[in-house]
Amino acid sequence: MEPLDLGKNAGSGLLLELKLELAVVGFMGSIALAAHLTGVAVVLFPELAALSHDVLLRPRGEWASQPVQLLLAPAITAVFGLLCTRLLPYSVWTILLMVIVSLIVIRLLRCSISPAISAGVLPLVLNEHSWLYPLAIFLDLGLLSLILLLRKRYASSASQPSPQQALDSLILDELETAPRSRLWLVALLGFVLLVGAAAQHTGLRFLLFPPLIVMGYELFGHPEVPGWMRRPALLPFVCLITAAVGLLARHILHPGFLAVMLTVLCSVGVLRLFGLHMPPALAIGVLPFVMGSPDYRYPLSVFLGTAALTLSYLGYRRAAERFAQRSSSAAA
Repeated sequence: MEPLDLGKNAGSGLLLELKLELAVVGFMGSIALAAHLTGVAVVLFPELAALSHDVLLRPRGEWASQPVQLLLAPAITAVFGLLCTRLLPYSVWTILLMVIVSLIVIRLLRCSISPAISAGVLPLVLNEHSWLYPLAIFLDLGLLSLILLLRKRYASSASQPSPQQALDSLILDELETAPRSRLWLVALLGFVLLVGAAAQHTGLRFLLFPPLIVMGYELFGHPEVPGWMRRPALLPFVCLITAAVGLLARHILHPGFLAVMLTVLCSVGVLRLFGLHMPPALAIGVLPFVMGSPDYRYPLSVFLGTAALTLSYLGYRRAAERFAQRSSSAAA
């Protein structure tokens, strides 16, 4: 009888997860509708897809356990990002400065809300000058924080996660904690410097698209975490697919809420299909809806930027493993 009960609980846990993912799709659709009605495109903050998916599906997860920082960190970095955009020209050095400022904000708030980096860099990439940008992010995350509090208060404890769901949640929690790798900051800033220089000199600003830096923060900071993707070498292709889905949805269905909902739904399905545990990847499909005139160069840039991150991460992980082996040998 017990195995049957366990199977029933696991099944109900999966059903709840699917329902919550549909709720995330609906939430992003409502935000997109608000952006359309107000005429303020940046109301649709792309990283909101990653944040809402993570905190609503895992109300006791790492990001969800920091509701105040969840609200403040991206809003504060958005203000600094807007100031940099208004006062400084677009360049790799401005991007590097904004990444450093975002990391300082995260450190001062004692949190691990890495999408705050994306909130800081996005105005530079989009050339956004309106003060409505940080205000929109604050209101978006205020609504998400309220929904999260209600989710925590009224969440049903009847459904138990399956062993696989528990393992997936553990992987995400590890990736979302503060970086513990020795040289993660050097690796991250070096990556931003090299890819940012390529973006500046080629004119392809989205070679260094904001969610890419967030993914780099998580991967360089936790190279020892296994299982974040079944085949890490396929990461560029996964991101290419989500970018292409968003671009096609925008051009075919136009930048409306139905197109955003379809994009988020497809992106969630793609991440599930490839076993990718990286919520910032959900923001890639939403980015075309806040861009001026996205074309084929966007998914191409996403593919090339993500390929650079994958190669950098695999090289960094191998170097970190060798360093750990040498340290162990020396200690012995």
